[in-house]
Amino acid sequence: MSDLANIIQQVKVEYYQVPLSEVLTDAKHGDHTHFELIVCRVICADGQEGVGYTYTGGKGGRAIYSLLVDEYKPMIIGKSAADIEGIWDEMEWHLHYVGRGGLVSFAMSAVDIALWDIRCKRENLPLWKVAGGANNTTACYAGGIDLNFSQEKLLKNIQGYLDRGFNAVKIKVGKDNYQEDVERVAAVRELIGQDKVFMVDANYSLSVEQAITFGKAIEQYDITWFEEPTIPDDYLGFAQIADNINIPLAMGENLHTLHEFGYAIAQAKLSYLQPDASNIGGITGFLRVAKVAKENNLPLCSHGMHELHVSLLASQPHAGYLEVHSFPIDEYTKHPLQLDENGRAIAPNVAGTGVVFDDALLGQYLIKQS
Repeated sequence: MSDLANIIQQVKVEYYQVPLSEVLTDAKHGDHTHFELIVCRVICADGQEGVGYTYTGGKGGRAIYSLLVDEYKPMIIGKSAADIEGIWDEMEWHLHYVGRGGLVSFAMSAVDIALWDIRCKRENLPLWKVAGGANNTTACYAGGIDLNFSQEKLLKNIQGYLDRGFNAVKIKVGKDNYQEDVERVAAVRELIGQDKVFMVDANYSLSVEQAITFGKAIEQYDITWFEEPTIPDDYLGFAQIADNINIPLAMGENLHTLHEFGYAIAQAKLSYLQPDASNIGGITGFLRVAKVAKENNLPLCSHGMHELHVSLLASQPHAGYLEVHSFPIDEYTKHPLQLDENGRAIAPNVAGTGVVFDDALLGQYLIKQS
């Protein structure tokens, strides 16, 4: 193939607001009524198209759309889609001063995922093989956004996960009265039995002291990890929590640069890392975190966008758990997540990232495009 075939000729950006079937609530972000999906389509000179995307919990999507249309679209047209690393570095430095991490990382992610989609299609290979090839399945868990559920509804929801074949579950915590959370944890453990994996997630809603108190209260329930017990910027606070409870800590969804992961690894005494390719600079950023995790003997997990992360985690030998998220992006794709008979998630075995949007389903939620 000539290098000219890879020249980027068009970039199309789409912004969607996709309603959720019910309101989902956590301790810090409040009610989720919809999620925002921002899609970036990169088209090469020979017509090859790569599809990338990012998402939000319902806020900030228009700003990401604008960054893609106004900043990154004109920047990457004319460049070679094969130069993934070069484009990634240029995108990072292009807006580094005004947007290190944050919204810029989301916008970078959409472009980067599209470029990887092109790469995998050019090689006629699925992402799990191109990204590492360690496996085509990964351990997973069902992660609910369920703090607003009554205990009865919470348990019904958890039973639904078990009925679908999941061997691991996670619930939200962060009630005003922590004893309510303790009661919910106890009830879930009783329901799922002792052989199932069980995590909790506070969405950084607690102080260090509150997290220690709560952590000690639920240690008896065999909790695999306590996720984001306090604000993710407080690495030393995480370390203090880790030193005072007997539950491993997890974090990553709010770390949007490789440097932040470096500080967290060095200072926060984490047991699990949870990068999200939608906000860490796409697949390139995710794999850079994966490398650092391996160097530090930490299991690599994920947050959100399970339809893409299933391939990335499966590809890595130090994979931990894939989060199967409550934002059902994969309901709008042609390869929704599948579990095998052992409750492991199966990576799509199609050329590309494996995320192929069903435009007939998604199109009704399109807000604007460029």
